[in-house]
Formats: sequence, C-alpha cells, structure tokens
Amino acid sequence: MRTEVATLPGSPERPNEDWAAATLPASGEGGTVVVLDGVTPPIDDDGCVHDVPWFTARLGGALTELSASRPDLTLREVLARAIRRTADTHRESCDLSHVRTPQATLAMARWNATSVEHLVLSDAALLLEAPDGSVRAVLDDRLDRVPDEIRRSLEATDRLRNQQGGFFTAAADPEVARHAVAGTTPRSAVRALAALTDGATRWVELFGEGDWADCFAVLRKEGPHGLLARVRALEAADEAAGGPFRWKLHDDATAVFAVLL
Repeated sequence: MRTEVATLPGSPERPNEDWAAATLPASGEGGTVVVLDGVTPPIDDDGCVHDVPWFTARLGGALTELSASRPDLTLREVLARAIRRTADTHRESCDLSHVRTPQATLAMARWNATSVEHLVLSDAALLLEAPDGSVRAVLDDRLDRVPDEIRRSLEATDRLRNQQGGFFTAAADPEVARHAVAGTTPRSAVRALAALTDGATRWVELFGEGDWADCFAVLRKEGPHGLLARVRALEAADEAAGGPFRWKLHDDATAVFAVLL
C-alpha cells in the first residue's frame, strides 16, 4: 500500500489532540489505518489527571496494535478491547464515570486480499473509492441529528453523550463499540481510501466546497497536506469576512490517504 498522512493543530497554543497511524502487517498483505480526534473538554474538571493527547495516543496505539495483530477479531471487538485496555491504565487514578472523561471520535479501516473492513464512531469520516472512481462516505451522523440549540449548551449535549437516542464516543466503556458504524466491502471494490477527522471534513461539511468525491479528488491530486491547506485558507477567509461565530475558528485537522496496491 501507499499512504500519506498530514495533521495540523487547531492552535499553536494547544497540543494537537488528533492521532493517526497506518500499518503494514509482517506478511506484507493488507494494512490498517486508524484516525482519532480527541474531544476537547471544557476548562472545568473532567475527572482525569491526564490530558486528551495522552488518551488518544494510548487508545490509538491499542487500536493499531490489535487491528494489525488480531485479524480474528472484528473491528468492533478491537475497539472494545482497546477501550478496556486504555481504561485499565488509569482506572485507579481517575474518575472514569465522569461524562467528560477523556474520549475520542474515530475512523479506521483494515484490509486483506479479500475484504476491507471499516468502523466509524461519531464525526470522523472514512471515504472508500471504487475502481470506477466513485466514492462512498462511511459516516456516523448521530451527532448531526442533535439540534443546534442543544449543541450550543455543554450541559444539554452531555446529557446525550454515550446515551441511546444521542451519540457515542470512545471513552471508558467498551460497550460503545456495539454502536459504531461498521461493515465490510469486497477488496475488489476498493482501490483507495481516506480517513479524516472533522477538522479536515470541514471542506465538505462546513464550507461546502464540494461533495465527498470532490474531496477525494483533492486528496488524490494534492495529498492530505493539500486538503488541510485548503481548509485553513477557507477558515482564514471566513474570519476576514466576518463569518458566523464558531466555538473553534480552527480545529485540529488530520487526513490519511491510502492506495491499496
């Protein structure tokens, strides 16, 4: 496979809370792509002595190791085990029952000679390109279904976090893996794929510069760095034009592009 990865922090004053990896199994066949977007907590207590980058690095590392070394596990099972493993590393020091305990959204894919598995949780995105050039977006739209008036309130949003009828993120409860959007596509039907955090999907979802096929075309022509540069330029132009207030003018943005050779 051939992979390209790019990430940009949302602010130079804050650490980048995204995490990404691409692996090639020792057999030389297949591969794995994992992208996480750490959920930025409010300034007040979240019950944990660790920061979000600590959490995404450990969860991302567990996801990468398990997805590459345990082909006998489904990606939902990989996610459940990775969440449990990560929770066990700070269960004694932190309040993992806190609604804002460190957590992340994620997108991942794993493929071999016959199939491509995918899993998406919350607002990350996975794009699958078919041999004919068509692009299918694998999305978890449950957060998008939450009304804007609720999302403007942290307290109201937290009441729907990891709850039936709300939306799900990877935090401390392995059971959320059951709610991930997951599936399998024949390997012959996928020639390339991309995994994006929501800072990168802004090109489509916030600024409407094109659809998912257009986004994939940018990745093919300009690579992940090109897509992220376009997003930053749009954000800067929006700010200069006095665009609508957003909680984050710039967000951590990460894109992984993989050609399945």
